Amino acid sequence: MEKNSNEAIAMKVSFVSIIVNVVLSVFKFIAGVIAHSSAMVSDAVHSASDVFSTFVVIIGVKISSKEADENHQYGHERLESVASIILAMVLCATGLGIGGSGIRSITTGQYKHSVIPGILALVAAVVSIAVKEAMYWYTRMYAKKIDSTALMADAWHHRSDALSSIGSLIGIAGSIMGYRMCDSVASIVICVFIVKAAVDIFKDAISRMTDESCSKEVENRMADVILGREGVKRIDSLKTRKFGAKIYIDVEISVDGELKLIEAHAIAENVHDEIEKEFPGVKHCMVHVNPY
Repeated sequence: MEKNSNEAIAMKVSFVSIIVNVVLSVFKFIAGVIAHSSAMVSDAVHSASDVFSTFVVIIGVKISSKEADENHQYGHERLESVASIILAMVLCATGLGIGGSGIRSITTGQYKHSVIPGILALVAAVVSIAVKEAMYWYTRMYAKKIDSTALMADAWHHRSDALSSIGSLIGIAGSIMGYRMCDSVASIVICVFIVKAAVDIFKDAISRMTDESCSKEVENRMADVILGREGVKRIDSLKTRKFGAKIYIDVEISVDGELKLIEAHAIAENVHDEIEKEFPGVKHCMVHVNPY
């Protein structure tokens, strides 16, 4: 039930994202053409590329939500991390493209010959910044709610578009005031922010695909829950690993060695149920019982 709910949330957010990007792209393109702003036209193309990234999210979430089958008995959650890696690469390419454009403009002196844009382009840039930053927080909120790396990557793609629009705003305003190099300098600075976001997303996705353990803080909280169960004498071993957006736990507990098998099993069941109750991200908890 929870998996279906999370998938529904991801689909809803992705649908909103596609609608917003399409409308915003058309608006910015028209504004760029009317106001003679090549920066705004480029920004419109950037927004249009976000539609592609959202489709990657949809595919990633859909595949990762598939039930376990004979060939994938532990499920498909890791495929969401694959989608995150693809998005990180697209985000990095976007950032490098923006930075490269700025460097070329400065080194070739191209900025000196740019046409002074109209006020409409300035308005479009402000609208784009407001809308894309709002979409970043909207997508981020739901990404954290369902612990979706692909959705979080898409949130950062929205912010990269907002940063790109900030560059356009600075460039357009600078051109109107006579400082035409502003656009190119801003593009290089924005490139750094976007590439850093891409690297962070990539690192997080890789960690989820290579069985990285949970943080010590989370493991200590798990240990407190386990030791709080009646009949648990001590924890002999506690291992965790991330599997996409989910967590697997292997724990060995010691109980009174004189207990009957059915009683020891009941304690293990209690630990299992309480862990999955307290930590919704846990997909599976294996409890092994040792005699104390």
